[in-house]
Amino acid sequence: MRAAPKRLSAKRSPSAKRPPAAKRRSFSKAEAAEFYRRLAASRPIPKTELEFINPFTLLVAVVLSAQATDVGVNKATPALFTIADTPQKMLALGEERLTEMIRTIGLFRTKARNIVALSRMLIEQHGGTVPRDREALETLPGVGRKTANVVLNVAFGEPTIAVDTHIFRVANRTGIAPGRTPLEVEAGLEKVTPAEYKLGAHHWLILHGRYVCKARKPDCPVCVVADLCRYGAKTAPSELIAARAEAVTPAPLTEPRPGRPSASRRPVRRARRP
Repeated sequence: MRAAPKRLSAKRSPSAKRPPAAKRRSFSKAEAAEFYRRLAASRPIPKTELEFINPFTLLVAVVLSAQATDVGVNKATPALFTIADTPQKMLALGEERLTEMIRTIGLFRTKARNIVALSRMLIEQHGGTVPRDREALETLPGVGRKTANVVLNVAFGEPTIAVDTHIFRVANRTGIAPGRTPLEVEAGLEKVTPAEYKLGAHHWLILHGRYVCKARKPDCPVCVVADLCRYGAKTAPSELIAARAEAVTPAPLTEPRPGRPSASRRPVRRARRP
């Protein structure tokens, strides 16, 4: 018997390329300003959810929050900060006791080692104070760009934007500052964020990502920027999104062309009397 002829599978030629994904429209200046205006209106007093006493305890809390939740960190730090709220006291506490006090936090052994080491460096190189300098902060054990940006923003009032997993998701999903890396997203946010919103931008974006634009299923029905968002798989009907937009948008986002008066400013011609 003859063997049945083999079916040739339809293979894509190596030279054939997939069609490029449709590029999403970038945010205009007016849209970016409106995006932040709405986030600011929904959370008038933006602030970190980490509990701290001073710049040093803030630094420690942010180091502890890596790959952990703010809630989990806040459960462990009150007792810790009661007895160790300075680099000197943290060194006196020691790595072994510190490890026991933060055992409920992920990667607690590595974090305890880093906190003791950074406390020593602060004493030896910075007089026991937290430096107001990004490069100096990033030389401390367990401190990267994100942690440095948080400390500069919260402790010293610098308009820095720390990009964590929530902000990375919000920036890419909404399309306000897409990027392949946290550094690309940070650069995009620095460029698009209006100056008057930069100080609170980190907090507005992270809280929006934590409670509304969630990873598994964004809560689009309650999102105040849903109509501005470029995400294609929204979880709310377009009619609802449009209705919410009308409720929160004070004025049209279309900018009048230069040299042409808007409809409201055009002179009204009056009919001459006979």
